[in-house]
Amino acid sequence: MDRIHTKVAGIVSEYNPFHNGHQYHIAETRKMLGENTAVVCVMSGNFVQRGECACYSKFARAHAAVLGGADLVLELPLPWAISSAERFARGAVAILAAAGIVTHLSFGSEEGSLERLEALAKALEAPELDELIRAELASGISYAAAREQALQKTIGADAQIIKSPNNILAIEYIKAIRSLKADITPITVMRKGAGHDSAQESEMPSASRLRTIMSQGQAISSFVPKSSLEILENEAAQGRGPVTMERLELPVLSRLRMLSQMAFNEIPDAGEGSGNRLYAAVREGATLEEILDKAKTKRYARSRLRRMCLCAALGVSAQVVEGLPPYLRVLAANETGRALLHEMSDAAALPIVTKPAGAKKLSSEAQSVFYMECAASDLFVLGFQNATERRMAADFRTSPIMV
Repeated sequence: MDRIHTKVAGIVSEYNPFHNGHQYHIAETRKMLGENTAVVCVMSGNFVQRGECACYSKFARAHAAVLGGADLVLELPLPWAISSAERFARGAVAILAAAGIVTHLSFGSEEGSLERLEALAKALEAPELDELIRAELASGISYAAAREQALQKTIGADAQIIKSPNNILAIEYIKAIRSLKADITPITVMRKGAGHDSAQESEMPSASRLRTIMSQGQAISSFVPKSSLEILENEAAQGRGPVTMERLELPVLSRLRMLSQMAFNEIPDAGEGSGNRLYAAVREGATLEEILDKAKTKRYARSRLRRMCLCAALGVSAQVVEGLPPYLRVLAANETGRALLHEMSDAAALPIVTKPAGAKKLSSEAQSVFYMECAASDLFVLGFQNATERRMAADFRTSPIMV
């Protein structure tokens, strides 16, 4: 089949929520590659890499993305969406590669220099670095701190690049492209405005800051595209958000308290006794924050423990996340996106799920991931303010958004 678009840019995202900075990234990507470039986004579902729920449903956020410049939005399945930066990036790049049409991967970074990011990725892949990291870990510091100190001993001052969150993900994307031998060219857009997860005041604040503003009942109209604002306002008017972990605390605690010690030891990153430690913390803590406080050590960052709690509550095992996503699920598309899907019907290396009923044709392995995703959505909707919207099987009742 002849290619309609010679350049197709992949973007890995959460869009939690979709804001002006995200629209800027898409626009800058097209400036770099050409205005005729198609954009395929891989987006986290109803739970995100921070180890928390998204503020609005994946379908609403995907809809906002398409109206904001994306052409096609595919879902990053739950096990990879709530995983470490390395597994998150690997899962997302695997989906873009499996689509069979993506030529470039565009990511934001604080660094802005692809050459320096690629050099750092190469340094992180060096076999001797592992031994240096283990030596630093022996002092009781966190993995992130140990990695930075080990890098300083090998490449010097450039090691500080890895302190910035978008740089970390950028490096992981580059590593994933290499390890998967994906025929995808990386490009980077200099991040504009506040840093990722920053509470900093800015004309272009982070998604984290926007969520805080929303929680305080303040307007975000200055910081999001009009089309995105209309979607979020409609979701809120229907009682479908914003969803917070505070609203989901009791359902999550209930699930955690029903699990065996063995279950905690089967989740990702549960080695070196951390699974047992989290199991004990669940039995002592009255709230999620208390559980995190009791499980916290110098070695394990709070974000890692949040992800472990979610993995336990949602049934994500280490065995699943060590693999790769087994299907391509469509969340939203415009006319260009539908043309891309037509191309993917021939080019894709994985089955494409457009309608929920299509999951019945998946392999047993793929079905287990799909139904895990559906179960996670059933928990997510319990955070809706409107009780009538909390029915089960939301994933089976919702088709992709076609614009």
